[in-house]
Amino acid sequence: MKIRERSGSGDGGGRQSVPAPALGAPLGGERLPMAPRERKPALAALAVLLILVGALGATVMVLRAGNKVSVVEVIAPVAAGDAIPQTAIREVMLSDDSGVHFVRWEQRGILADNYRASTNIVAFSVLTDTMIMSKDKVVTDGKSFVGLSLKDDQFPRGLRAGQTVAAYNVSTNAATATQDSGSISGDGNLISDNVIVKDVKSASGDFSSGDTSVTVQVDSADAGKLTTAASANDVALVLVTGKN
Repeated sequence: MKIRERSGSGDGGGRQSVPAPALGAPLGGERLPMAPRERKPALAALAVLLILVGALGATVMVLRAGNKVSVVEVIAPVAAGDAIPQTAIREVMLSDDSGVHFVRWEQRGILADNYRASTNIVAFSVLTDTMIMSKDKVVTDGKSFVGLSLKDDQFPRGLRAGQTVAAYNVSTNAATATQDSGSISGDGNLISDNVIVKDVKSASGDFSSGDTSVTVQVDSADAGKLTTAASANDVALVLVTGKN
């Protein structure tokens, strides 16, 4: 009895064969590993830099907004030449980045004692250094300022502001008039012995040569005589002993 060869088609009792897994398909439901993402350190660094710049800018703005100083505000009108009393000022806060030279609040103590208004100040004006001047430069009642242009031999060396000098008319006519009057003291050509030097400026810068501009304060009664002599270049200044 011949034994039939089993064919591959009958093996398995008629069950369908399970197809083999496709090439490259994941086994058991597992995901295939993905390639790592490419990192871009330059972009990351740029982002960090932008964040830092923004934070720095915000910090600077906050600091500038808070960088304020205490200054003087005049709250009542003050006429030119007048003192600025404590009752006419108050403290205000202003930004310090304007470049304007404000009078600081801590300077208020010397304001009324040493300074005067150099111009008419209206109420509620913030005080600056251009609005005030030293009280020594203010023309008081009965006094006048006279400008002189002097040669080197018409004033003593070392002449400076604040000194008291005597002003003489040194013209030939004045000397002749003195002799004719029979004055023994020789003061017939004296214009004033109470002349206050306010400012001295040399054209050469070192007082060695050239004209020197001298501003003096004199009694208004003597201002005319001094101006007349100065216009003819006939004024000489002499230091007054005991007043310097």
